[in-house]
Amino acid sequence: MSSHRTAIVIVASTRAAAGTYADRSGPIVVDFLRRKGFDCTDARVVPDAEIATAVDQAFAEKPSVILTSGGTGLTPDDLTVDAVQPHLTRELPGITMAFWNKGLETIPTAVASRAVAGVNDTTFAMTLPGSTGGVKDGCAVLEELIIHIVDMLEGKHEH
Repeated sequence: MSSHRTAIVIVASTRAAAGTYADRSGPIVVDFLRRKGFDCTDARVVPDAEIATAVDQAFAEKPSVILTSGGTGLTPDDLTVDAVQPHLTRELPGITMAFWNKGLETIPTAVASRAVAGVNDTTFAMTLPGSTGGVKDGCAVLEELIIHIVDMLEGKHEH
């Protein structure tokens, strides 16, 4: 596994950023990415209002992967999808569909998540919900895909 593969995890949570409670979703995503061989620092926990700035900065760093947690719902504070989507040159709706299907196995409201997945030239990104269950579903869907996607972004096409 190439050690130059980096990943960034961003958690959008006003209350966790303020220390009102500990973020529980970020560490799940970080552990998943480290297990897949990515160099990944601890999650960056930011208030919902600062998610666009955090996402812009993460994309500017050109990591192999950016995964976010939180901000995918329908409240006015849920801005993560809106921050990530403009950075994606090609969306991967099949991954989002697989994620929704996984969620539907346990929770009927899973399809109300405004998740998005896609790539630009160098980075794969996906938005995950703030719930630990939603994050685990997302990691389960990405388990067999994430290395393959990053290989393709790096120009490795042999199947």
